[in-house]
Amino acid sequence: MMQHRPHTTVVLAMSADGKIANVTRAPARFGSKVDLAHLEKQIAAADAVLFGAGTLRAYGTTLTVSNPKLLQHRRQVGKPLQPVHIVITHSANLNPEIKFFQQPINRWLLTTKAGALFWQARQKKNPPQEGSSLPSQNFQEEFEHILVFETPTGTIDIQATLQHLSTLGITRLAVLGGGSLVASMVELDLIDEFWLTVCPLILGGSTAPTPVEGKGFLPDFAPRLELLEVQTVDQEVFLHYRVQRPAY
Repeated sequence: MMQHRPHTTVVLAMSADGKIANVTRAPARFGSKVDLAHLEKQIAAADAVLFGAGTLRAYGTTLTVSNPKLLQHRRQVGKPLQPVHIVITHSANLNPEIKFFQQPINRWLLTTKAGALFWQARQKKNPPQEGSSLPSQNFQEEFEHILVFETPTGTIDIQATLQHLSTLGITRLAVLGGGSLVASMVELDLIDEFWLTVCPLILGGSTAPTPVEGKGFLPDFAPRLELLEVQTVDQEVFLHYRVQRPAY
């Protein structure tokens, strides 16, 4: 039986050949205004968004909800105007000068014990405890909480993290990349849905990132998807999939 955790949706734009960035891993700005509005809608539907440090370094910011109708809906259902924005990184080697740290949002850091020590050393804070959620003194500049969930091998325990997030009232989580993060969550069967925007360009490159990287899956063990919806707007195609799971 699946343990309680937030409902997770991956939201990514990709080229027609399945790349989410070019070989230099530059910010993927090839989506249209329609795709950007679609992304904002998915973020507005979430209680929190999760993205890797590589994604943050590429953009330097995160997308916030600005559409008045989406803000009004969040207000009407009793949610904060912005979802929580969670950065996942093993090292916590982030530049505190990027614009992300000036955006008016609640920022959380998901990292290892070593990563938390590295980040907090800049502020001369106390060491974190395993499985803790540590308040930061000035979240307007840095992180409101530092989440530490670590496996015995020293990697981030994403499964335990999601279970913890559910205890904090986070029921819907949007995963915004990158491909390594998505791969690790797919491997652990922690993804429920995909929204993929296919954009009309070819990027190519054997080292260009894709929506799901990692070690990959053999065909007999590959996760299967159910197509829920297809939308075509101008030259872009919006694909909505649900991850199929066996009925018990």
